[in-house]
Amino acid sequence: MPHLVITGASAGIGAATAELFQNNGFDIVNLSRKPCPVAGVTNIPCDLSESDFIQAIQDDLYNALRDSAQITLIHNAALLINDNIASTDSEQLRRVLEINVVAASSLNQILIPRMGTGSSVLYVGSTLGEKAVPNSFTYATSKHAVIGMMRATCQDLAGSGVHTVCINPGFTNTEMLREHVPADVMPQIAAMSAFERLIEPEEIATALLFAAQNPVLNGAAINANLGQIER
Repeated sequence: MPHLVITGASAGIGAATAELFQNNGFDIVNLSRKPCPVAGVTNIPCDLSESDFIQAIQDDLYNALRDSAQITLIHNAALLINDNIASTDSEQLRRVLEINVVAASSLNQILIPRMGTGSSVLYVGSTLGEKAVPNSFTYATSKHAVIGMMRATCQDLAGSGVHTVCINPGFTNTEMLREHVPADVMPQIAAMSAFERLIEPEEIATALLFAAQNPVLNGAAINANLGQIER
């Protein structure tokens, strides 16, 4: 049976993705501080902001995967902070990069050698991986790096039978968005898509499943944003 290893499946896009992949025959392993609410998921608690988190979970992760050679790894967990380049200290940048970029690299190092043909490494990026807006300094910086990592993954795994894709969500109806956008501003945010609504987490999950099942997308950065209107 194929396995999905996903970070940050305790809520939002991660939880929706875990449920959809499970419904499509995958065994799910979630790596996050809080458990995934989907029944039957193997939860391995960890803090991706800790530089040595891999050492603490490696044995449990290998045991959960058993002899599986078809693995989809989804780097979904991310930290979003409203910050500005002129006032954000380097320690905060390091913290965001540790979660959004370095943790993904650490997981790649221990899981890619176990991946057989048909496996995939998927990244959940952002439309801010290809542009920037004010007061999103560390997030935009890290998401640009995520797209770069995906492209490097594609080149370095050429000929391995393992493919990689980065799905870049637009404004998605998640706890993360609600924490950073006041309720009275949310209608304006929703109106920034060509469909004048927020994206649902299940829609991004569907895009991720499609990416996992279609290696023809190898190396692609795909904006899943309902057609974002630029103002």
